[in-house]
Amino acid sequence: MSDFPYDLTGPIGARTLGLIVLQVDETIEQDFRRLFAAPEVALHVSRVPSGAELTPDTIATMETHLPAAAALLPPAASFDAVGYACTSGTTLIGAERVAELVGAHATTRVVTNPLTAALAAMRALGVQRIGIVSPYIASVAGPIRRAFEAGGFEVPETLSFGEEIEARVARIDPQSIREAALAIGRKPGIEAVFLSCTNLRTLDVIDGLEAELGIPVVSSNQALAWHMARSSEAAVADTAPGRLFRL
Repeated sequence: MSDFPYDLTGPIGARTLGLIVLQVDETIEQDFRRLFAAPEVALHVSRVPSGAELTPDTIATMETHLPAAAALLPPAASFDAVGYACTSGTTLIGAERVAELVGAHATTRVVTNPLTAALAAMRALGVQRIGIVSPYIASVAGPIRRAFEAGGFEVPETLSFGEEIEARVARIDPQSIREAALAIGRKPGIEAVFLSCTNLRTLDVIDGLEAELGIPVVSSNQALAWHMARSSEAAVADTAPGRLFRL
């Protein structure tokens, strides 16, 4: 066998994004493939071990696995942005700690997450009073409300499906999500609705909700994609939903 000469070229795409997804998450990777559909955007995905149930204990365990998950992203790639795709995990681990763990094991200009992205999105939209819809039990959903309040927002209303089994979260009917968002978005004084959790199927209900409520509706996946796109100048699909992508 003889060696055939070849040339080397640059990386795939003009922009390179990384996404660290929970082992049990069935939604965000599909959403990101839709939102970053342009061939000039390379999207590399790693998975982090996570429990079948999302609780403060399983999130604490996930923190220990995060460096290994980041290290499994292609080591030769230079990322424009890497997202850790867990709203509740970021809330309990801490955004700065997440950035530290990911940045130490992946070459990237930016590390972000759905919580940081959602806070930035609400500021960009110019809203102050937020209603939150979460799928989770109180011990997981409560800290998200407090994180928004610590970020300078008012959260007069929250609503939860009271679920902790991730396989069930991924299968919550978008119509149920829509009805929950309408219920909270119609409360007096609510200026925006946040649909928390990367495992919820939210992309296809955002535009309809905004039309019906007349206020912005932001989801974890939408906000994370927006924040990564803004940080990296990666192209987003024209069909990306919500006022957020029209800013």
